[in-house]
Amino acid sequence: MRALLSTYDKTGVVDLARGLADAGWDLVSSGGTAAAIAEAGIAVTDVADLTGAPAILGHRVMTLHPKVHGGLLADRDDPAHRADMDEHGIEGIDLLVSSLYPFGSDPAAFTHGGTSGAIDLIDIGGPAMIRAGAKNHAHVAVVVDPADYEPVLAEVRAEGAISAATRLRLAAKAFATTAAYDAAVAAWFAGEVAAASADGSDGAEAGEVEADPLPTALRIDAARQPLALRYGENPHQRAALYRTAGADPWWAHLTQHSGLALSYLNLYDADAAWLLAHDLAQATGKVACAIIKHANPCGVAVADTAAEAYQRAFDCDPRSAFGGIVALSVPIDGATVTEMVAAAQADVVIAPGYDEGVVDALVKKRKRTRLLEAPAPTPDPLHVRPITGGYLVQEPHGFVTPAADWRVVTERIPTPEELADAALAFRICGWVTSNSIVLVKDGVAWGIGAGQQNRVEAGQIATAKAAGRAAGGACASDAFYPFPDGVEAAAEAGVAVVVQPGGSVKDDEVIATADRLGLAMLFTGERHFLH
Repeated sequence: MRALLSTYDKTGVVDLARGLADAGWDLVSSGGTAAAIAEAGIAVTDVADLTGAPAILGHRVMTLHPKVHGGLLADRDDPAHRADMDEHGIEGIDLLVSSLYPFGSDPAAFTHGGTSGAIDLIDIGGPAMIRAGAKNHAHVAVVVDPADYEPVLAEVRAEGAISAATRLRLAAKAFATTAAYDAAVAAWFAGEVAAASADGSDGAEAGEVEADPLPTALRIDAARQPLALRYGENPHQRAALYRTAGADPWWAHLTQHSGLALSYLNLYDADAAWLLAHDLAQATGKVACAIIKHANPCGVAVADTAAEAYQRAFDCDPRSAFGGIVALSVPIDGATVTEMVAAAQADVVIAPGYDEGVVDALVKKRKRTRLLEAPAPTPDPLHVRPITGGYLVQEPHGFVTPAADWRVVTERIPTPEELADAALAFRICGWVTSNSIVLVKDGVAWGIGAGQQNRVEAGQIATAKAAGRAAGGACASDAFYPFPDGVEAAAEAGVAVVVQPGGSVKDDEVIATADRLGLAMLFTGERHFLH
């Protein structure tokens, strides 16, 4: 039996080689892998000695040779293949162990204009061997993951060979690996093309044509994660978490200190809460707390302390906060715990940290609550949503126009305090399912109307929830008011300023209504639908 070992990642490869050699296998290897095996005192044949051809072109050509690929691809049950092997002196390879150059692992190599580092990390020989061996899995086992070294070696020791079932499983993993690798390379090239278009290096004048951020082809590569989800949206639905290749999401560094296992919706809503809390903290420079229920905020506040931010967010809608997800932008301290245990139980609490003794204090009162610790979230380059038979792709959500550039369209000018309320209300509105209306006063979203089919009813819900607490504050709408009745509903809530994108054919009537009611009104010029 014969094995070819050619790995970039040397983890465990020497132990594997030793186990194979002890089992009577002949070993062939190349480059640094061959050197590592030989230094361990294990007999190994260098690929160059096998092929009679040295590595050339700076090691770009080393394993691309008939004696390598013939040994991987030969169907030993085919007499014609056997004849070719005899004629050309090709020996069969029964096991290929290969790991690829880490394309995408070095951010410095992936800047426009610095292509040499990235290009050198595009593995050619590795994927070619992996695909060849996996295609011929009837005769060849292909191992691409060090986690498979011990199970494969155990089979060799017990049976003297690798079973057909194992070879099939390994082949599936091998092709998934090369597919993911090619997707990463293709995505990098797409970025290079976009960058070249943007700076004019493709022959166009710089800035003449706006670069298209959306790729011509969407390649999604995601690996299933070990984090076990209790169930999907409902207990009868199974669910799993997958991580996109190259992504570094906050949940990949998640620590769960206590509570039940996470469900699909726990993680989905925690993501929404975590993004909102950090967005508001960054925008306002204050501590932010977001309480999410079914993907929508039911309580949001910014304050100077975590305890105050939590308490005010909870006070927005205590009924809805029960069983919700609480996200705080700063570590949780003892004062915040005091407020939490006096309030309704949350399903999930997520924060960047917990002061000493805080976890124990929360667990004592909230045994089932999942206490999560995680780093700040980072935005994805694209927002991808599945639909039947395909995907919708867009640039990620963000706020473009600063409040300083908004336009006052009414006779009344908002005060600085009203403008601050309006800025917070509009920012929160962008994180609420459309149609949405948000009422804010003094850093607290006292009324949130989410996901209604018309804007008036969204406003009525927000007004009812605010119960007069937004008087003198701001009302934000995620899209323009098509009719004056929406402004009238805002006035009923007692707000002093309305902020909306503008752009309706009835803008003049809406503005006139605001003037008649003594309201200030701001046009942002920027819509924020969320679905």
